[in-house]
Amino acid sequence: MIHLGVIADDFTGATDVATALRERGLRVIVALGADAVPPPAEAEDLELDAVVVAVKTRTIAADRAVEMSLEALRHLTPLGPRQIYVKYCSTFDSTKDGNIGPVLDAVLTELGASRTIVAPAFPANGRTVYRGHLFVGDELLAESPMRDHPLTPMTESRVAAILRPQTRHSVGEVSIGEVSRGADALRAALEAADSTYIVVDTTTEADLATVSAAVADWPVISGSAGLAYGVSGPHDPSSAEFPVPAGRRLVLCGSASATTRAQISSARDAGATMIKLDIDRLLADPLDVVRSVTGLLADLPPDSLPVVHSVGRPDDVRDNAGGRGPAEHIERVVAAIASTAVESLGFRQVIVAGGETSGAVATALGCRRLLIGPQIAPGVCWSVSATSEHTDVLLALKSGNFGGDDMFTTAWEALA
Repeated sequence: MIHLGVIADDFTGATDVATALRERGLRVIVALGADAVPPPAEAEDLELDAVVVAVKTRTIAADRAVEMSLEALRHLTPLGPRQIYVKYCSTFDSTKDGNIGPVLDAVLTELGASRTIVAPAFPANGRTVYRGHLFVGDELLAESPMRDHPLTPMTESRVAAILRPQTRHSVGEVSIGEVSRGADALRAALEAADSTYIVVDTTTEADLATVSAAVADWPVISGSAGLAYGVSGPHDPSSAEFPVPAGRRLVLCGSASATTRAQISSARDAGATMIKLDIDRLLADPLDVVRSVTGLLADLPPDSLPVVHSVGRPDDVRDNAGGRGPAEHIERVVAAIASTAVESLGFRQVIVAGGETSGAVATALGCRRLLIGPQIAPGVCWSVSATSEHTDVLLALKSGNFGGDDMFTTAWEALA
């Protein structure tokens, strides 16, 4: 029996929550797809406390998101998880149709559960919920850069107001006053709430611990990776063995977020080798762009740090994903570059920025499971996986919005 079975709505979200769980003392792997979940005997041999399933459901059709999430749940069930954790982004990325509400509805129905919490807060990354409103730093969600997200523009800040159109069930709220009274009082307030979904105010990491303790015996919980920081595990994360494949370094950026643009700018200022994708050329002849970029990578000195990116400086507002089509082209090209770089050019330590891009890269490499390693920043970790060609590769799959400005040049310090 494992402690937690986690269903994460994209690849970086999966490593995000797995990072938090490892930091809290749980032995965890990420399965890239439901069919990569280990069977019970193997999970026992690995002494796993948690298994996170990455399913790329955040921006697909709601019915397909439900289908994939339930498939993940049914692969996790034989492992006997004491609790199922539905993980979504700390900025509650979704549209009026989902996919958070439909997935939660389906999971509750499948397990016969009557309610769950809704806890998107991640204070370490500046995401907090106060009076039911989600903040990004000191800005309301709807006034943050997420308002202009190309796929899930967030124009509402009240979490309950975002969720209600997505579900047939009732949505309530519990205030920070109830959380501050401690786990027992919060449990009583949650159980007294006459709602299927209960949005919980959370402003600090201490609040996360209180919330986790209050719902420790609930069959289903939901939240961002921040919620995992309230969990207590049985192991010292520093004692976990983590193999580091030797090889060349590479950064691949499909994200156009403000945070990633700042990281690109910082890497440029630090002397990294910058390779900007020509979007018009990429759309016209993607294979030519792949050949051109991999040719440049092949000619670089072994100790160089190339950064392949699709946007320029932080004030470069050219949208690399003004529609779903261009974004998908970029993801495929970056994934093809990654495949050649790893299998043919000796690149073995790779940072990928962007949730959709990370999924495309991991899929192109044929990775099935990630062994979670040291944390680089809140929500970002190193992991190691084997490709379909049996090449060990070190991967940091990063949400576009996470990490400090200097992450692309300092991430390797976590391996020391």
